[in-house]
Amino acid sequence: MHPSPIQLLIIDPQNDFCDLPSDWYGRDPSAGRTLAPALPVTGAHADMLRLAEFIDRNGDTIDAITLTLDSHHRVDIAHPPFWCRGDGEPVPPYTTITAAQVRSGQFAPRDGGALTRVLAYLDALEARGRYTLMVWPEHCRIGTWGHLVHPAVQAACDRWESSRLRQVRHVLKGQNPWTEHYSAFEAEVPDEGDARTQLNRELLSTLDPAGTLLVAGEAASHCVLASVRDLVEHLPGGRPERMVLLTDCMSPVAGFESQQQAFLERMAALGLQLRHSTDR
Repeated sequence: MHPSPIQLLIIDPQNDFCDLPSDWYGRDPSAGRTLAPALPVTGAHADMLRLAEFIDRNGDTIDAITLTLDSHHRVDIAHPPFWCRGDGEPVPPYTTITAAQVRSGQFAPRDGGALTRVLAYLDALEARGRYTLMVWPEHCRIGTWGHLVHPAVQAACDRWESSRLRQVRHVLKGQNPWTEHYSAFEAEVPDEGDARTQLNRELLSTLDPAGTLLVAGEAASHCVLASVRDLVEHLPGGRPERMVLLTDCMSPVAGFESQQQAFLERMAALGLQLRHSTDR
């Protein structure tokens, strides 16, 4: 289908991002409860089934697979346990928080000693002009069922590894609780003291030899968008026309459909190819 070498980059294909049917849910035997996705993206389960089929169908021609994993702690600047309202009440998921709101006392970090650092972060984030801080549901916590790869994608990757005698490259992002980290390549506000948040030049150099670089994953409005934006800007060899977005293997967070559409249009204008996983 494409000239060799072909690499596949899969962004955050994790349980917590997938609208799994209930019979795909996990189970916590210690608490006797069902484990459901924390931040399900509508359409993501079907995306991942198509992606698994794509890997199986094209495995002989895919030379390398890189898979990123959103990886968070419970107390994280983008999770509810980090925050409280000015009256001490909890902050619900899907709340946006600005530096001005923190300065006015509408919101505060639960750890009062973190205020100076939080304000510095929010000021830096807003100066970049890409995102306002969003308090998401706790998701993709390290070591949990929600952090795991969608089962169909995991199984397809297992088959690819056995067939090609190669390893899927796993890249974790988001472990630093003081900054959001949508992109696979760089946090929203890099921390000078934490190399994990800074531009991942090693990953870029690993992807750069690709003659065709296929991209899939979740969510197209956030982590895929931010990752591809950084690829276009920082991939050493350039040539955006070699990048292929598998648009039927990605979906937006509900309410952010326009961001996905604008992203795809912008990437197409830069020369990236928009394809379906079944295209020849």
